[in-house]
Amino acid sequence: MKVVYNWLKDFVDVTAPPEELASRLALSGTNIGGVENGPHGAVLDAEVGSNRPDCLGHYGIAREVAAIYKLPLKHVSTKPSESAAKASDFVKVDIQAPELCGRFTARVIRNVKLQPSPKWLRDRLEASGVASISNVVDISNYVMLELGHALHTFDYDKVRDQKIVVRSTRPDEKIRTLDGVERRLDPGICMISDGDGSRAVGIGGIMGGAETEISFSTKNVLIECAWFEPVAIRRATRFLKLHTEASTRFGRGADPEMAELASRRCAELILQLAGGELLAGVVDAYPGKRALKKIRVTRAEILRVMGADLPDKEIETSLGALGFAPVRIDHNRGAEGSLLAAWECTQPSWRAEVEREIDLIEEIARIYGLEKFPPRLPAARQGAARLPHHEAETRLRERLIGLGYREILTIPHVAEERDALFRPAGVSPARLSNPLSEEAGVLRSTGIVTMAAALEWNLNHGQRNARLFEIGRHYRLNGTQSSETCILTIGATGAAREKGLYDSAREFSFADLKGDLDAIGQLAAGTQPNGFQWRDGGPDWLHAAKRGKVFLGNAELGAAGQLPRRIADRLKVRQDVFFAELELDPLYEAMQTASASRRYEPLPRFPSVDRDFSLLLANRIPFSEIADSIRSLHIAEITSIEAIDLFRGKNVPPGKYSLLVRITFQSREGTLTDAQINHFAGKIISILEHRHGAQLRAS
Repeated sequence: MKVVYNWLKDFVDVTAPPEELASRLALSGTNIGGVENGPHGAVLDAEVGSNRPDCLGHYGIAREVAAIYKLPLKHVSTKPSESAAKASDFVKVDIQAPELCGRFTARVIRNVKLQPSPKWLRDRLEASGVASISNVVDISNYVMLELGHALHTFDYDKVRDQKIVVRSTRPDEKIRTLDGVERRLDPGICMISDGDGSRAVGIGGIMGGAETEISFSTKNVLIECAWFEPVAIRRATRFLKLHTEASTRFGRGADPEMAELASRRCAELILQLAGGELLAGVVDAYPGKRALKKIRVTRAEILRVMGADLPDKEIETSLGALGFAPVRIDHNRGAEGSLLAAWECTQPSWRAEVEREIDLIEEIARIYGLEKFPPRLPAARQGAARLPHHEAETRLRERLIGLGYREILTIPHVAEERDALFRPAGVSPARLSNPLSEEAGVLRSTGIVTMAAALEWNLNHGQRNARLFEIGRHYRLNGTQSSETCILTIGATGAAREKGLYDSAREFSFADLKGDLDAIGQLAAGTQPNGFQWRDGGPDWLHAAKRGKVFLGNAELGAAGQLPRRIADRLKVRQDVFFAELELDPLYEAMQTASASRRYEPLPRFPSVDRDFSLLLANRIPFSEIADSIRSLHIAEITSIEAIDLFRGKNVPPGKYSLLVRITFQSREGTLTDAQINHFAGKIISILEHRHGAQLRAS
């Protein structure tokens, strides 16, 4: 919300510079994104939390400022002159859906003159980011920004039978809203209708209808100021995909007691700027009036929670300035600082979210100043214990950081369309019943969704070289069964090595990703001879020729590969991107077993011997099968098996390729002889010829 500094001064005589005011507001819980100095003075960009609808108006922000600086708050007082005719004789209100609309007020002004707004009004709206339309419409927007409560003005003469009916939607109902769009409605949406209730003239708490729109030919105005049920507003907003200033306020829980005051304030300004005759009184249907709630707070609990004591005056001043009207109720009222001190507070109508003692303590602490409390840990009630896989996760994290990756932490709420790009077949999305936004409607079914978004963000901000990892969870539904799995997600793009004085540049490739994963697999090498095993295949969203499945023994951990161009183009990524996702629980268990079985061994005293085998193989035979066959011989003197070179082309028959395999032999008993090496080599060649049809090209 844009907070105009000079507008605040209408309600509180603050003298602090805008930059200092922004800092003090931020320390008290109202985050300020920045301060802009424009033609209309300083404007503070306030990021108002979803639980603070009272701060969506200048009056609410002024209350915060008054509490922080211990200044008096100038209350809004309006007394517009009224005619002898009564409003109740000219307009009727019927609330047929009290579960959707808890209060509806209506006022009527006759013989207004529609014209452009005066400069001071246009300037304040412009500073707040709102376009000027006409004096009557601008006034309703102005009051909303001033008091934080949305209003709507109807052309009174277009309202059938001068009667307002508030009801729920009817089957297959549609409405054309003020933006000219015809919208299909969902059951359970609050509708404002007129006459016998058959014609909808507005979507309650979201947007008015085009049928009763204010125009420059309007003579008589009906002012609506109501209160709508927040959950119903949020659901309707998501269904209609229609977010407005009104829905923002009503969806967070506006102040029902503010409706009559805001209506009166709007009428007063219309009389000043558009003239006319205000009919006496207000039609006020109020079926949802709440009883005042009492909340008790004690000094002992303040001391327990905050770790420090506060003077009685600070407690009472802070709560009083915020409207909680504290009354001391203990029997030691004269004992300053008594631990038996207690106060009974009345919940103000604009702070419905404050319901418990701990909420009041938070209010006291943030106004007094959180920075004034000592950094003291509470007394531990139970012993601390590490999570089962703490050590394994720490070693995994250290290995990834050592390989050049940076850890990220993302929110698992994602858009369903983006999740569908990577969702495995047969898996249903875990939809949220009350999502924060349309872009966060489901829980991710794979960590690739949020990793892709992180890489995309980096690329869009000019950072083309990125290697990231996240240790998190994905969420899946298989029929009626839900699962929550701990996963490692890796994403990389850009240069594997940048150009230097002695090095040439090289782009990150699938081989780099595979090598990094093999380095991770070595953490579990105690349970499996060579850590991870690779097999062909993987999900369809990976490049068919640059992907692979990762196994640990017989357990499939996940897959890795390059993003194909068809999906990269949809994400607007113009360079190669590589991903991997592994399940962590089997890996952690293998790492713990490997760590427990790891023993110190002295370096061999005798030299190693390398022997190269140049093999001619069919294209369908991967190196992993060759390595597995060699290991199956159980030759204890073999210490490593590596693929050194691969060649296809001239002098290689079609459907085959040449692979150079280097095997290292070493004994702890003595120096190996040529006869021993030749014996081992013969066994290796024999099994490769027998199992894979390999041909030895050179020794």
